[in-house]
Amino acid sequence: MYKIKIMSKFSHVIFDLDGTLTDNALGISNSIKHALKQMQIDGYSDDVLDQFIGPPLQMGFKNVFNMDEKEIEMAIEYFREYYRENGWRENLLYTRVIEMLEVLEQAVVKMYIATAKYETFAKKIIEYFELDKYIIQLNGADYSGKKAIKTIIISNLLESQQLVQSKEIVMVGDTVYDIVGGKENGLSTIALKYGFGKEPDLQKAEPDYWAESVEELFELLIS
Repeated sequence: MYKIKIMSKFSHVIFDLDGTLTDNALGISNSIKHALKQMQIDGYSDDVLDQFIGPPLQMGFKNVFNMDEKEIEMAIEYFREYYRENGWRENLLYTRVIEMLEVLEQAVVKMYIATAKYETFAKKIIEYFELDKYIIQLNGADYSGKKAIKTIIISNLLESQQLVQSKEIVMVGDTVYDIVGGKENGLSTIALKYGFGKEPDLQKAEPDYWAESVEELFELLIS
């Protein structure tokens, strides 16, 4: 009996984490609320918390709450205080993600993660969900957040793996930062509609492909 050979148009796949492989909206939201409470900031709507999904935390606190550098440092510490104990657990793995990674592994596709999340937390999450056995390398933000720009994170990952720019390498993510980061590094890009990004922003970034669900992403990655 012959085995069906599984193929992919991509040799390497770089995944974002939040809004791509896992839904960590609750953990992030609760951590931000904790930070703002500790800093005695209230009167905001829950809608503004959505603006923290995707970009570095530092950018969110600066742009949304107009914090100065010292206030941002304090807010980040309070955020991590909650996230370290509770926030990272308030997380759900999207349905069929494990199956997708298993099939990609069978197709000998190399898989990585590039996330603006603090790298220590990101590694803890993929170990918790046992995604680490499929992922060759995870690159995330440093403690200070100075290297939290997605374009830089992807670039550092490519350099570390000695990979050259290629359309056979694809960046998969749900926010404009993922698409722009992939394009600026000369990669193919897949924009996800099921995550936390805003579709008009993603459309302006002109991704190469779209996926409305993990199932559609699965189909795109496996030909």
